[in-house]
Amino acid sequence: MNGLTIRLLATPAAVPLARHAVREHLGGDGGDAELCVSELLANAIAHLGEGTPVTLHVSGSGRATRTRVELTDPDPRVWPVLRQATDADESGRGLALLDALALRWGVEQGVRTKTVWCELDPGHSPPGRVAVITGG
Repeated sequence: MNGLTIRLLATPAAVPLARHAVREHLGGDGGDAELCVSELLANAIAHLGEGTPVTLHVSGSGRATRTRVELTDPDPRVWPVLRQATDADESGRGLALLDALALRWGVEQGVRTKTVWCELDPGHSPPGRVAVITGG
């Protein structure tokens, strides 16, 4: 299966469109991948600003192979941080959710970009998790 690549602006209106594209790409089996896309886009909106140009790339079939979700943005300086949100916090659970769903996730830094990625097991049920951070 070929990968799906979408260039878009990180806006609230783009989230359901991206989720739909992922669902179609994965043949209606996009559940956890769709949720990861939502969280990655929400983080880009919250931390980089609405309207930031991003590139979403999804590879894998979701059934027989790992699904990899990547979101590349133009700010290599603003890195995601996994934190423990309290019951009183209204935000801050996105990466914790990503960490719970993904087999592993990480950040790859480019010269003028960074890519936050995650990998989901076939069937999207994680047996364990590993975070990987790489500089470039």
